[in-house]
Amino acid sequence: MSQLSAGDGLELQSLLRQLLRSISDRISGAPSSECAEEILLHLEETDKNFHNYEFVKYLRQYVENSLGTVVEEETKNLTTGDGQHAICSGHDTLIHAVTRRTRESTEYQQMMQTFKNSMTMVVESLINKFEEDQLKEENNHEKQHSQSNSQYTDNCSDSDSSFNQVQETLQILAEKLDSSRSKEVRWEALQALCCAPPSDVLSCESWSSLRRNLCAALTEPDPNLSDNVLQFFAKSFSSSPFNVTREIYTSLAKSVQSSFLTHKLRFPTDSVAIDIYRPEISRLLKQIRLMNDFQREVTTFWIRHPEKYMEEVIECTFSLLSHHHEYGSTSPGTEKFLEPIHLLALLDIKAIWFKKWMHGYYSRTVVLRLLEKKYKCLVSDSHNNQYLSLIKRSLYSRKELEYTFFVHSVCVLGKLLMYTNGRKLFPIKVRKRKDPVSLTDLLLFIYVFSDSLSPSRLVMEVLWTLCERTESAAECLYQSPVIETLLVPVIVNLKTPAATLTLIADVLAHGINELLLDKELSSLSESDTSHALCGAFIFVCRQIYNTCEGLQVLRPYGLHKAVAAAWKKASSLSERVPTPVPGAAPRASTQELQDMLLWEETLLDSLLNFVATPKGLLLLQQTGAINECISYMFSRFTKKLQVSRCEKFGYGVMVTQVAATAPGVVALHSSGTNAVVIELWSTLECGSEDVRVVRPKPTPMDPIDRSCLKYFLSLVNLLSSSHSVWELLGRQPLANKSEYTLREMPTSIPDLIDRLIAVDSDAKIHSLFHYEQSHTFGLRLLSVLCCNLDSFLLLESQYSICSMLLQSQRENVTETDTNKGEFIIDSLSVERNHVLVRVCVVGGPSERRLPPRALQEGEHPYIWPMFSSYPLPHCYTLDPPSIHLNSQGMRNVDEDADIYWCIIVLIFSPIVFSSCSDCEISALLAASDDTKSEESWLEKCQRQYYKIMTSKPDILTGNGKLLLSSLQDEYPGHDWLACTVFLIMAGDMERSLCLLLNLSSLLTSAFIWPARIHASVTESGILPVYWCTAHYVEMLLKAQVPLVHSAFRMSGFTPSQMCIHWLAQCFWNYLDWTEICHYISTCVVMGPDYQVYTCVAIFKHLQPDILQHTQDQELQVFLKEQPIQGFKVSNYLKFMEGLERSYRNIVLTDMTSIKNPVE
Repeated sequence: MSQLSAGDGLELQSLLRQLLRSISDRISGAPSSECAEEILLHLEETDKNFHNYEFVKYLRQYVENSLGTVVEEETKNLTTGDGQHAICSGHDTLIHAVTRRTRESTEYQQMMQTFKNSMTMVVESLINKFEEDQLKEENNHEKQHSQSNSQYTDNCSDSDSSFNQVQETLQILAEKLDSSRSKEVRWEALQALCCAPPSDVLSCESWSSLRRNLCAALTEPDPNLSDNVLQFFAKSFSSSPFNVTREIYTSLAKSVQSSFLTHKLRFPTDSVAIDIYRPEISRLLKQIRLMNDFQREVTTFWIRHPEKYMEEVIECTFSLLSHHHEYGSTSPGTEKFLEPIHLLALLDIKAIWFKKWMHGYYSRTVVLRLLEKKYKCLVSDSHNNQYLSLIKRSLYSRKELEYTFFVHSVCVLGKLLMYTNGRKLFPIKVRKRKDPVSLTDLLLFIYVFSDSLSPSRLVMEVLWTLCERTESAAECLYQSPVIETLLVPVIVNLKTPAATLTLIADVLAHGINELLLDKELSSLSESDTSHALCGAFIFVCRQIYNTCEGLQVLRPYGLHKAVAAAWKKASSLSERVPTPVPGAAPRASTQELQDMLLWEETLLDSLLNFVATPKGLLLLQQTGAINECISYMFSRFTKKLQVSRCEKFGYGVMVTQVAATAPGVVALHSSGTNAVVIELWSTLECGSEDVRVVRPKPTPMDPIDRSCLKYFLSLVNLLSSSHSVWELLGRQPLANKSEYTLREMPTSIPDLIDRLIAVDSDAKIHSLFHYEQSHTFGLRLLSVLCCNLDSFLLLESQYSICSMLLQSQRENVTETDTNKGEFIIDSLSVERNHVLVRVCVVGGPSERRLPPRALQEGEHPYIWPMFSSYPLPHCYTLDPPSIHLNSQGMRNVDEDADIYWCIIVLIFSPIVFSSCSDCEISALLAASDDTKSEESWLEKCQRQYYKIMTSKPDILTGNGKLLLSSLQDEYPGHDWLACTVFLIMAGDMERSLCLLLNLSSLLTSAFIWPARIHASVTESGILPVYWCTAHYVEMLLKAQVPLVHSAFRMSGFTPSQMCIHWLAQCFWNYLDWTEICHYISTCVVMGPDYQVYTCVAIFKHLQPDILQHTQDQELQVFLKEQPIQGFKVSNYLKFMEGLERSYRNIVLTDMTSIKNPVE
């Protein structure tokens, strides 16, 4: 173990100082200490010179010296075996295993402890050195300043002066400042005092008398005296430590408070204004201005001092602002006096000082504690106002002064309400009010701003801020009285001024996503309001209907029909606007056309936002405007424009949502997907043309370069569903040219497959500038596409993907002329091998084994067997799960089929109850035959099924022989449910057809059997499994697993896409066969809504992996390529039962409405 010596400590200190100097610009530019910390934590990612810093080189060498032997030993130990650690599923890779063992070693712990101790000493030394340098700099500054002031130098700075002489001089100045002396003497003493170093003055023995005399001078009417005192205080504030400046601040605050108590300045009346240049007002304004400057700056350094100092400053401020309660009267006829808070509001109308005090947790805790214990009256006082807009001037009327107080109070209250402890201050007692003011009462009060000069914009900003935090929005805004008040102008036929209504719309749009409307809004058609105002309120509704729960509420109002009708009308009117004629007043028609086009775009944009949810997409498709909306969306998507100022996601989520359905893909295709392909090719093959080539571009270390990752994920999202693949690739042949020019760019998805995936000729290889990188990109895309079995069948039937890959593997051998050649191991052959195994082997996580894509170090970099012909090596197929044997050690092949037959047929008719002999099923049947019980046979069936599945989850295995057969030619895909049932029935065709026939009469079949319902939705082209099942999966995810819901939004992917993928192929390749059978039987026995609950349970099960892969920007690839490890239906039945209790009334009701589709 390497130990740091004293010399090493000095070297480390020097290297650290050098590093900090190198990055000082970045750190000094950070707005806060937290931001500076983030810059340091991510320095390696953002600083290209990171590894060139001597400090980093020192650390690397130190770690190598300390742990090099340990790493070598652990690597040797892990690689001496047969390599099973890299084969067995669930074990760490070699690198991860070595890293983990190294971090657990004693040497690592010793190294970390030693380095931590050394760095602590180094940092402390640097801090001490910095403080010493600062102190020296201050002393030098004071010396230079004292030498330049002759009057003070003559008295106390001679070469022979001593400490006693300084004290005597300051004592003389204190005596001269006594109020009994003449103004001239006091003025001269103040002049001398201002020239003295503040540190000498504040540390002298006579400081207490000096401070008393200075405070007395502040109250003098002569500005020469008071201004000189303020000058001294200001100088002290800027050059003294906090423990000294707090004394000055508290003295200044007490002096101001004393002045208000003494003078009792009258508040202006309706006929008399207040003049801020009046001597007594001007003097107080200057003093409060100095205090306010200190209030704003003190937050930058008081955290370095004891909390009691900060508490003293805060308490004296609150004491000053609340002093009027000692003499204020609540009688209506009592004369009102000017208060410190009025002048403070004039100087700092937005309460910047209070916002800074509330920003940091260190000071916010003290502020809230003092308000709660001693100064709650300050909060109640902020409630007594009404008001206008203000322009700075010398004369202020009564209303203008009250307005400044109101604005200041709104800012203070808005900041308080952002925090939990601030909201806990309510309810509060208020003067002139019998009942306490609650949180809701306060919000309703500040909303009432009907005066023409009201600070409505400020109130809107405060409410907007409250919307940005979940807790504050829930406690403050999501209250019925508040929402009803905000909606009053809408309900009363929009008679409120348009400006006010627009602000209300803005507030609602920024926070009320979970608002449930309980009243029908008045019609907009009879209103005289402008298009801009109507658009603002549609925008409010848009924030509601672009969420699943919000759409549920607004659907009965038929808003999509109204907006679509308005858009069609606006579109027809814009076409009829006359073309401007020269000389015929063109301005009016041009402006009319611009307004109409803007209104048309607003309506189109509002319609587009329906696609944010699966059911909203169905509603949009029914309006007949889907093609225009998608074209508008794609144009904005390619321009990388933001959806709106409220949405925190881009158009990527919408593109993904649209690509999941046949009508959506058709609209996308007609809008043009060429832009994505061209941009990808430009980045992948051409690079940026506007970048000057100084050195060759480095070879990418990742299979997909970071510059191309965004386009890769866009293509994955676009081609996620089989509908999208069929629309973009169906019946589209590949070019397969004999020659490609280097400047020839693909402009469509088939072209992209021809150039990047089907690279089966020398012409295609030579046409690529970066063959290996580009072909790897294509193979990775192919791997993701083939995860959807319907997409794979289309690609295989049209392009013979497997034959092409096998041929490429045959050609990638050392001796192509003989059959004895070995496969060449490179990145492309490894990728091809992975894709071939993925598409040729069917099974869940414990039924097939996918080879890794990464090579290992050592003599055998790739231990997985490659192949160039069928059949596949047996190592890629895992052993089937064990079978439960009977007492004779035998089990019939179709025993599972009997169990499934009995359980599923229970739904159809109680007559078959006596046909089963299995003990568990017999108990179920016996219970169902009890006619005395009031419980229905179906409820008994469900209860018994739940009991069996939770107690013996392995009773159903679904063993059978593999047979793939498509039973319906009309369905544009394979009928995976029919195949699954055929296997469940152990290949018995008659029983399979009988079960499918009975199943087709059930509501459940509309959701678990896409081929069955396909013929019934030809008009809309959107299956119920999408607009109903996937819709409610997204809604329940937001409520039950919010982190997963947020992860999908951040990744630009949607849960509905993955649900459609899983459900369309009955979870083939994602769940083990047993769990696939459990899924089907659960949906049939327990009800179709359990399809929704199963998907939510799977997402809940995958939450840790989803969050991790979202952070790695590979969520789509992970969910599509990886099986669902460790999920068992039986383990989540209790969770699903809880979802049933909470949501069945909503979900099942909507599923039942399939006979009457959503309109």
